[in-house]
Amino acid sequence: MTERGRGAIRSVRRVGAAGPVLGLARVRGESMRPTLRPGDRLLVRYRPRVRPGRLVVARFADGTVAVKRATERRTTRSGAVGWWLLSDQPEAGVDSRHRGPVPDADVVAVVLARIWPRPRLL
Repeated sequence: MTERGRGAIRSVRRVGAAGPVLGLARVRGESMRPTLRPGDRLLVRYRPRVRPGRLVVARFADGTVAVKRATERRTTRSGAVGWWLLSDQPEAGVDSRHRGPVPDADVVAVVLARIWPRPRLL
């Protein structure tokens, strides 16, 4: 289980002169195995256009920031439309099954690629 304020992302750095467009993130935890492993470095795009099946960086209501897989659109408790986010390894992590749908505004970025240690588009 993840601690409050500490999720799958250890650090995020933003790059881009006209505002944040691209960033780097480091994976923590086991919940996204086998796709991602702890320590993997990711290239992410801010202001994302999310599609089902994509990996995203999201902020849960308690402040935890994590990498999860966007699976489908669902309505949040407030009535807003959001994303249902799941772990690739459900028994190892916290996701929408525990915390509910994540509002669009809290989906921070879309993962474009793993850049280290095994570079690959995601």
